[in-house]
Amino acid sequence: MDENHKVIIVEGSSDKKKVQAVLNEPVEIICTNGTIGVSKLDELIDSLFDKDVYILVDADASGEKLRKQFKREFPEANHLYIDRMYREVATAPENHLATVLIGANIDVHAEYLEKG
Repeated sequence: MDENHKVIIVEGSSDKKKVQAVLNEPVEIICTNGTIGVSKLDELIDSLFDKDVYILVDADASGEKLRKQFKREFPEANHLYIDRMYREVATAPENHLATVLIGANIDVHAEYLEKG
């Protein structure tokens, strides 16, 4: 599989910015902007079927709802979890995000791994 076929699904644009800052490889980041309707989800899944998909959502009720939706509709996706104490992807420290991403074999900027 081609390296550029990794996709991370996040909830909002602040999450996207945060994740993008940590990444050290080309990864497509898709924002759902909260929960997602079934037809929109189906469209999204159709466009992702041949890619490595990672779900990285907030550790809160809306994040869990979205995650459940993806587990049901797109069981092939990989789920990445931030520590509950940070609650939101956007407010999690970069080094924590970097550790989560590296755990999924997604390349991150080394400086974020050294801070931990």
